[in-house]
Amino acid sequence: MKQTRPYPRAVVTRKAARALASGHPWVFEGEVLRLEPSPEDGRAAANGDVVDVFEENGTWQGAGLLSEQSKIRVRIVTRNANDRVDEAFWRRRAQWAWQHRRATMGARALPGCPPDTNACRVVFSEADGFPGLVVDRYENVLVTQVGTVGMDRLRPVVYRAVLDALAADGEKIDAVFERNDSPARAKEGLPLAKGWWDGLPAPDSPRVLVRENGLSFDLDVENSQKTGFFLDQKYNRRAVRELAAGRRVLDCFCHVGPFGLNAAAGGAELVRCVDVSQTAIDLAGENARLNGLDDRMAFTCANVLDYLPELARDRARLREEGGPFDLVVLDPPAFTKSRGTVSHAARGYREINYEALRLLPRGGYLATCSCSHFMTRDLLAKAVAEAAHQANVQLKQVEERQQAPDHPILWGFPESHYLDFFIFQVV
Repeated sequence: MKQTRPYPRAVVTRKAARALASGHPWVFEGEVLRLEPSPEDGRAAANGDVVDVFEENGTWQGAGLLSEQSKIRVRIVTRNANDRVDEAFWRRRAQWAWQHRRATMGARALPGCPPDTNACRVVFSEADGFPGLVVDRYENVLVTQVGTVGMDRLRPVVYRAVLDALAADGEKIDAVFERNDSPARAKEGLPLAKGWWDGLPAPDSPRVLVRENGLSFDLDVENSQKTGFFLDQKYNRRAVRELAAGRRVLDCFCHVGPFGLNAAAGGAELVRCVDVSQTAIDLAGENARLNGLDDRMAFTCANVLDYLPELARDRARLREEGGPFDLVVLDPPAFTKSRGTVSHAARGYREINYEALRLLPRGGYLATCSCSHFMTRDLLAKAVAEAAHQANVQLKQVEERQQAPDHPILWGFPESHYLDFFIFQVV
């Protein structure tokens, strides 16, 4: 590199350089050979700083954020040697992120509904070039999660960049709630906390009324899972809705009821929602009443792993719950969060799909998914195929889907692809 850049340097192994060249944005702890001071002013790298990444032969590989306590030691933010990672840089990134949501979701709303960007993920971490930052929009409130020390230091800059990108497009945001309560922050040496960001006035309540697919959801952004809702399934819920007319639907792992409500709105005869959390079941019931769909929806607090076999064994119990069902939705939490537990997770996915298939008649439909990066598309497909064989049924694929485009998949970074979704008919 001929130009002199102002950042300290991380010199990395050939293995790291090959991974970076393939598009992966991470350099791991053991791949950093040494840190060198800035050639411009002699400044040493501090935790969270921007560092230039060089292979040992002197080839520049990009610039990233240093995390001294993490196994992921550097996260690349640019591969353009002309970039200066300053406030203007993050403003450009925020504009690009919002423009992507406008382009991919702005015109996809159902008739008579607000644009799908009223509730969407505005920033998806590395996939948008903000490593460790998630920003979800729920109407006039943003909910953020910060998981890296570099992004934590940049919070005032990147929050303003996102707010200004939205404001420039006429989108008004009144408050930002920070959900920095993920245990993953401990790996970066960051404290756990949650609360309203002091850069904007704090509302009186963490409850937000959100519209999605023409339905209203009363969300608690402070206490619900993740940032309050699972936005990545927006269009998969719509796909279930399109199949639901006249059917009896079993919505497993229902959370606050979005799949079930979409099915009811699509004309389902009955929807039974099941979740192990009584809090989630209560919120799902409230959302059903909020949308005037409670006359066709029912709720059970139970462990789905026990509940499905119980229905298969006890036909009287099945009838009590509203069965027989001819559409089953399986939206389980991630059964694995590491490569080492994938085989155990595969058994779990196989078992729940087997139990669901036992309940479905010929001609019935199964919507099933995995939200774990480690449970790849092919592993999920294998688990479902084995479940079908065990249940002695054949499956006809209706659709194969993924996460919504506000959760973009960055090629070269397989960790950004984490949600796979299938719809099958039993034949």
